[in-house]
Amino acid sequence: MSGTQELAERFEEHRARLTSVAYRMLGSTAEAEDAVQEAWLRLGRTDTAEIGNLGGWLTTVTGRICLDMLRTRTARREQPMDETFVPDPVIRPLDHTDPEQQAVHTDAVGVALLVVLETLAPDERLAFVLHDMFAVPFDDIAPVVERTPAATRQLASRARRRVKEATPSTEPDPGRQRQALEAFMAAARGGDFEALVSVLHPDVVLRADAGPLVRGVAASKRLQGAKPVAESALMFARYTAAATMAWVNDSLGLVSLVDGRLNSVMYVTIDDDGRITGMYVLADPERLARLDVSGLRG
Repeated sequence: MSGTQELAERFEEHRARLTSVAYRMLGSTAEAEDAVQEAWLRLGRTDTAEIGNLGGWLTTVTGRICLDMLRTRTARREQPMDETFVPDPVIRPLDHTDPEQQAVHTDAVGVALLVVLETLAPDERLAFVLHDMFAVPFDDIAPVVERTPAATRQLASRARRRVKEATPSTEPDPGRQRQALEAFMAAARGGDFEALVSVLHPDVVLRADAGPLVRGVAASKRLQGAKPVAESALMFARYTAAATMAWVNDSLGLVSLVDGRLNSVMYVTIDDDGRITGMYVLADPERLARLDVSGLRG
């Protein structure tokens, strides 16, 4: 076996973890793949004899690559993150678990959490993701963000507070999720406005991300309140009629496929009473076209 082949095999042993790190950092499956590929290229340009812990080295290098990508993204953005933004979801059929796809679900990352991470400063996001989600020591993160370990600890602490304040306090319950989604689907398909309102929390928030090119009633929007969200659900009931239930990140969600083409993906959060508190809908045609839904198409 050549040295390159051996190095490639060793890299593949860490690919799942690196993909998981990059996805949490970037909220984009395509960008996560790009970041991991860049980590491989950098490894090929490095004297591996000087690397004591390959897994740790690759994790911090992937984090540094993602940090650079986030900083570039932030610098190009003239406006704060749009409140309609929904990150790329990872979709799995209910009855199948792909080992590579499962890597992205490690530690139960949810779309709602990714939305919150998107609001953090790049350095805060890196410190939180690497330390809190992947147990990377602050001493290893500090050189990446060019701060002392103590200052890096403060970055993670600030991020942790914001995440705690903004994400659901309860873990996803598949049973309650299924009941809520089935009730939502039945009410939407039947045009039952009152039934829709009853399955929604009074302060439910809907984020619908249709991308920058879609206009009119299907354009991106943020709605709050059971009645406005129910009205919107009735307007797009035809998509619900074509939807199937699937795993969307760590939660049950709805995926709308028409003639094999992906129209929308919906992720929800549920409270202890089984009411929908948050709805995250990705309907951007360009981004949907890049998602892997081969398992749902049979």
